[in-house]
Amino acid sequence: METVTTVVPSRRLGGRIAYAALALLLLAAAVFEAAKHGTGYWQAAAFGLGPDVALLFGASAGLEKGQLHPRAVPLYNLLHRYWLAVALAALAAFGLVPIGYVVGALAWAFHISLDRAVGYGLRTRDGFQRS
Repeated sequence: METVTTVVPSRRLGGRIAYAALALLLLAAAVFEAAKHGTGYWQAAAFGLGPDVALLFGASAGLEKGQLHPRAVPLYNLLHRYWLAVALAALAAFGLVPIGYVVGALAWAFHISLDRAVGYGLRTRDGFQRS
């Protein structure tokens, strides 16, 4: 019986370093905004960890190492795009949601940046990391 191994190339080192720098800036901004406004702590936790809810939804027996179940790929990819975090920050900036959501948006963008810095990106339809 032959085993097929999928090799996913690492992201370019320069790009990963840029994402790491962005992650540090976003973390600093989130801490600064939370301290400045005295709010946003639960939003930081919820939006900082929230994008990985798709990993729980996509856990299943019988998958290859590193594979996410295909049913969870659309949710995972949606939650790991910057535009939703930017939209949340814009809603807070315009006063449509409480200012604590700015902290949540920064934490969300931090999560995405940190994932990209360590080599995790969006997923293919089959649930593997995109190269």
